[in-house]
Amino acid sequence: MRGKGEAMLGALLDASHLAAIEDLPALLALHAEPAGFSHATIYVVDLQQQYLVPLPGQRDAAGESLQAIRIDSTLAGRAYRNVEIVQAKHAVEGEPEPPPDEDRRRLWVPLLDGTERIGMLAVTVSAGDEAADLLVKQLAGLVSLMVISKRSISDTYASLVRAESMTLSAEVLWNLMPNSNFANDKVVVSAALEPAYDVGGDAFDFAIAGDTLHLSIFDAMGHDISAGLTATIAVGACRNNRRRGTGLLAASEAIDEAIADQFGMTRFATGILADLNLKTGELTWVNRGHYPPLVIRRGRRVAILETVPSPPMGFRLGLSAGLEHYQLEPGDRLLFYTDGIVEAQSPEGEMFGLERFTDFVVRRETDGVSAPETLRRLIQSILAHQHGRLQDDATVLSVEWRGEKEHRLTM
Repeated sequence: MRGKGEAMLGALLDASHLAAIEDLPALLALHAEPAGFSHATIYVVDLQQQYLVPLPGQRDAAGESLQAIRIDSTLAGRAYRNVEIVQAKHAVEGEPEPPPDEDRRRLWVPLLDGTERIGMLAVTVSAGDEAADLLVKQLAGLVSLMVISKRSISDTYASLVRAESMTLSAEVLWNLMPNSNFANDKVVVSAALEPAYDVGGDAFDFAIAGDTLHLSIFDAMGHDISAGLTATIAVGACRNNRRRGTGLLAASEAIDEAIADQFGMTRFATGILADLNLKTGELTWVNRGHYPPLVIRRGRRVAILETVPSPPMGFRLGLSAGLEHYQLEPGDRLLFYTDGIVEAQSPEGEMFGLERFTDFVVRRETDGVSAPETLRRLIQSILAHQHGRLQDDATVLSVEWRGEKEHRLTM
């Protein structure tokens, strides 16, 4: 299979250069079949990470279009949640067809970009072919890159991963923010934001420059298009200044000026701007009227990084506090969050609260759950706490510093 497998990967890569995302299932089927992979299907994850949605044009044995598969109650969803290859011997809900006989097996393989879970690949392979497991991982890696390279210019993809209509403010903010997950050998970054289709003024941002991880989180006043514009200005001004080499304090002042200029000091945003030295683990930040970050270490909360906060940005009140510093240890996890996390209120008036928030993250970490999956479950828990209707935007940004001695990725 090795020779056929290498030929398959090469031919698929060559064919993908002039393909749109709608072409990928047909290209996959064409090139995977000669290598012994039959009934290959591609699923992508929806915006709220509740369903695996098939790319268009894929059909079951009866010729019907494939249906979305729930993440929290299916075998395919287990492969997604645990980031592992799962073997199925029988038909799965929404599948094109089961393996044809005992000599074949159906594999569900995560589509990954670092720690970002793109979706799932499902293929049927020979039961006794051990080399197929390695090749199917390589195939999944190539399919992931193909999907990523096509999705940013595909309205088909954007519509496919949405379960409902999106507000204008949410449309602007989702297109502004980075992908929700990133990892290298020193750090794992994950973020989550709800309500996905109606986010008003929350936003997060992160980027790497050399040995520095830049981080920011914002919570703009209100829950309307003006809140979205305020958050957009905050993120844009933050990026513009950091890319020019402006320090954290000056960047926060530039955001303050930009919001004030646009809205005449009638709107504001709270936020945190931070830099993490990836070599030493030193965290430096400025807090502009925002909730303090948390530090989780070896299964317990060891610090709430409380400071005298500077004023929110947008009022031209000037800085009342300077930069703060904290030394992380390898394996520490930082949590940045907005008020919609801890102030999420049930219909009976019960707050989700800081203790429940921290305990939820700690328990998942103890259970070995990955950071992206922890945040997915956290958001589902907060939604359930409020019976599916959030009163405010809820955003969390998780950063795990691995340290210089760690050389493995957390998937």
